[in-house]
Amino acid sequence: MFNVLKIYHLFISHSWSYSPHYNTLLEWIDRSNIVFSNYSVPYTDPFTGKTKAQLQEAITEQIRHSSIVIIAAGMYVSHSDWIDYEIRTAAAMGKPILAVKPWGNERLPQIVQDSATLIVGWNSDSVVKGIKRLL
Repeated sequence: MFNVLKIYHLFISHSWSYSPHYNTLLEWIDRSNIVFSNYSVPYTDPFTGKTKAQLQEAITEQIRHSSIVIIAAGMYVSHSDWIDYEIRTAAAMGKPILAVKPWGNERLPQIVQDSATLIVGWNSDSVVKGIKRLL
């Protein structure tokens, strides 16, 4: 009997202004036993030079190929039209949304509270277990 290796298709929402959150999440997942494909908007191709409609189309396509959307759910989400778009798109597609509550945050933006499938704390174990639980 063969063991089938499960590959997780992840989209980690992020803002370039808050890239340390993204980097930390990616590092935690990378160090875990999860085998994954990263469908996040890459640093090497940040979709620059595109119109708003083209950006929306590109982000939608990345989310379409993912199995789960992970949101670092700090209050800055409330001020990011793109993260709001990513959350709404994932919800419309029926993708599970894992919200990760950054350490020290007492509140979460309303859109995250309303849309998250699961909210976990800001630590590697919670994030990895949350991904596995949702998939």
